[in-house]
Amino acid sequence: MPEWFWPTITGLNYLLATGVILALLRRRKQPAATLAWILAIYLMPFIGSITYVLIGDTRIERQVRRRRQRRGVIAPGLARQSETGESALATPGADAFDPRIRDLVTLATRVGEQPPADGNDVTLFRDAERTFLALSLAIEAAESHVHLEYYIFKADDTGRAVAQLLEAKARQGVACRMLLDAVGCWGMPGDMIRRLRHAGVEVAFFLPIGLSAKKLFRINCRNHRKLVVIDGRVVFTGSQNIGDEYLGRKRRLGPWRDTHMRIVGPVASQAQEVFVEDWHFATGRDLSDDETLFPNNARAGDSIVQLVASGPDRFRGALHMLLLAAVSAARRTVLIITPYFVPDMAMILALATAAMRGVRVRLMVPARSDSRVVVWAGRSYYADLIQSGVEIYEYEDGMLHSKVVVIDEQWSLVGSANMDIRSFNINFELTGLLYDEGLSRKLAADFANLLTRARRITSDNIADRGFGESIVLGMARLASPLL
Repeated sequence: MPEWFWPTITGLNYLLATGVILALLRRRKQPAATLAWILAIYLMPFIGSITYVLIGDTRIERQVRRRRQRRGVIAPGLARQSETGESALATPGADAFDPRIRDLVTLATRVGEQPPADGNDVTLFRDAERTFLALSLAIEAAESHVHLEYYIFKADDTGRAVAQLLEAKARQGVACRMLLDAVGCWGMPGDMIRRLRHAGVEVAFFLPIGLSAKKLFRINCRNHRKLVVIDGRVVFTGSQNIGDEYLGRKRRLGPWRDTHMRIVGPVASQAQEVFVEDWHFATGRDLSDDETLFPNNARAGDSIVQLVASGPDRFRGALHMLLLAAVSAARRTVLIITPYFVPDMAMILALATAAMRGVRVRLMVPARSDSRVVVWAGRSYYADLIQSGVEIYEYEDGMLHSKVVVIDEQWSLVGSANMDIRSFNINFELTGLLYDEGLSRKLAADFANLLTRARRITSDNIADRGFGESIVLGMARLASPLL
């Protein structure tokens, strides 16, 4: 190797690192995230800098600008559908809510850009097989259209079964559209896509990755939503993806536990708007003027539901603000189920403050996960929370994948978002706010059932950590702003 080789490589690394760090400082990120990136750039020559170039904020902001421009194109059509739809008449007044949460409803409406809708029928599913059966039956009964939007859609037995249903419906003249995340569905076989398209199913991918300059830097902004809209009337949403793994047919992590919802009623129009907007962004095709997608949805039940579609293109940190406000509004209990717990300091302080003012705060996470680093990062925060009075449980009977928050057994949040920085600020998520005591009590009862298969983490457990484990957790915590 020539003498000049390594000095030249070192010099190039310093030049690249300096440029990236200057770009970082101009972005005015959270100090912890900025320091974490600088440390990664310093400890991993070239790799740290290139990683930031690939997934850093500059790339996110470009996609956000593009998405906002696309939203502006279809906004007039969506506004017309909203004005003529039955859901416009179903918005409940302030007296429909407990006075203690009216401010929170106002906040959710402002950051989520959709009001709550009354008159919905909500069915909760905690069993993956029952969710899949209900979804399959609803697709079979479709008469006009089937819209699916998933982060992960596996090409296994479960995925093929859904694909075959869609192919059959498309051949019957039902409009079927699938929007899949390009990273979550990476490696989906081309023959499955060709069969779907040959049958008449429209398949599109959200921000596909490629070797071109335009596609190379799309790895970060992901569509993490799980949404199905059938005939503009029936909605499925929650945390369950499509695949054998989510039905417990793969035993690497044991059976998966998800929380999903079937919703019928006026809020279906809001769900349809989410799909139409995402479809337009991914394909450039505008569905907002198709009146068959927005039927007049009459009252179907007694539940008030509000959908909050969050992402970097909307009010920045909308979901984060909602969770902080929800915990702050609690008076008796806070129940949280999340598969990935990587909080920021604001969330830690909110949970600790609630516990110290007498609210019973209970957090449940899986003992085993498909991401060990995330588990370690979450465990690094246990000591601070337990010291404040927060109860922490690790579920030991498989992979707990539900994303649920229940406040005072009075109202709740169910959706696709994890309690981590990625869901708060980067991913496109969909959360259902359920202003319904009956549903919230069912979710609380489910939490109690999960407790029978969970282990409570105590200060003694934390004290028993060895030196090596403490170092691993500390390193994972240091990396948590990047997870």
